[in-house]
Amino acid sequence: MKNPPFISVENLKIHFPVGNQILSKHKQVLKAVDGISFEVANGEILGIVGESGCGKSTLGKAITSIYPPSSGKIYFNGKDISSFNRKEKKEFSRNVQMIFQDPTESLNPRHNVREILEEPFHIHQIGLPQERNQYAKELLNKVGLPASAISKYPFEFSGGQRQRIGIARAIALNPKLIVCDEPVSALDVSIQSQVINLLLDLQKNMNLALIFITHDLSIVKHISDYVGVMYLGKIVEIASADKIYTSPKHSYTKTLLSAIPLPDPKQKEREKIIPQGEIPSPINPPKGSAFGYRINHPRYKETIDKDLRLKEIEPHHWVANDICCLNKEDFDKLNGLRE
Repeated sequence: MKNPPFISVENLKIHFPVGNQILSKHKQVLKAVDGISFEVANGEILGIVGESGCGKSTLGKAITSIYPPSSGKIYFNGKDISSFNRKEKKEFSRNVQMIFQDPTESLNPRHNVREILEEPFHIHQIGLPQERNQYAKELLNKVGLPASAISKYPFEFSGGQRQRIGIARAIALNPKLIVCDEPVSALDVSIQSQVINLLLDLQKNMNLALIFITHDLSIVKHISDYVGVMYLGKIVEIASADKIYTSPKHSYTKTLLSAIPLPDPKQKEREKIIPQGEIPSPINPPKGSAFGYRINHPRYKETIDKDLRLKEIEPHHWVANDICCLNKEDFDKLNGLRE
C-alpha cells in the first residue's frame, strides 16, 4: 500500500468451539478466519469478496472488536488493539465503526431515529441534549433524509431508508474507518446504487477508509482501491481492483470473475468456470490447498502441510503460493524458477 497503514492485520485467526467442549474427547473448532494479513491506509477502500460462509463477516466483526482474535494481531495506528486501556478502547470505538447487512436487525425497534442517532453522542459525552438533537438532524441531512424523520421509528421506513439511518449512526462520531458488511445485499437492486453512491460521497468528503465486504465482484470493481479475495477463511489473492479484474492469478479469483454478468448484451459471453466438488468444511479444512482439494487437483498432495501464504508476484499484487491454483508461468515466477 502506498500510504502509511491505518489498520494492519497480521496472521489473524478467529476460531469458534463447536459442540460440547466439556464432554467431547475430540474438541472441534470452526476456523472462520484462519491466518489473514492485510493493511488499510487512510482514505483507502479495500473490498473483501468471496462466497457465503468464507469468513468475510467474521473478519469485519473482528476488526471492529466485536469478536476477539483467537490469535494474530490487529494494529490501530501502529498499536496492538489487544493492549488498549479503557480510554484507548473508547477512542478506537469512535474511529472504527460498522454498517451491518440488515438494517432491520441492526436498528433498535423501540427507539426512534432521534434516540438512535443521539446514542453515540451520549455514550461519548459529546454535546448538551439540545445540541445532540441538532447533530442528529445534521446527520439525517448528510444521508439524504428529511429532518422530519427524526421522530419516526425504524419500521416506518423502507429498507433503503433504514440503511441510510444505519449509515448516519456509523458516521456520527467522524470515524476514520467504517467496515461495511454487505451493506446493500438486503436492498432492492434499484436502491443499491443510491446507497453505494452515498457511501462513496461520504468517503470522499470525510476522507474515510472503508472495508467493503460483499459477494458481488461487480460492486467492488466500481468502488475499491484494493480487492482481497477470500476462500475458506483465508485471503488467496489481493491486489488493486484493476489488477484483480484484468490480470487475476488465482484460479478461485478467475472462477468468481467468470460469474459476473456482462452489462452489454452485445459483448461476447465469458466462459463460465464452474468448480466441481463441494466447499470443504471450516471445521475440518484440508491440510493442503483448500481450493485444490475442492476441485480434486492432481497435485493437491504436494500442497499438504506446505506454506501457502501470500507472496508478491508483482508490485502491490499478492497471491497464495499454491501450485494447484496458479498456472505454471505464474507459479514459477512466484518461486523464482523463471530466468
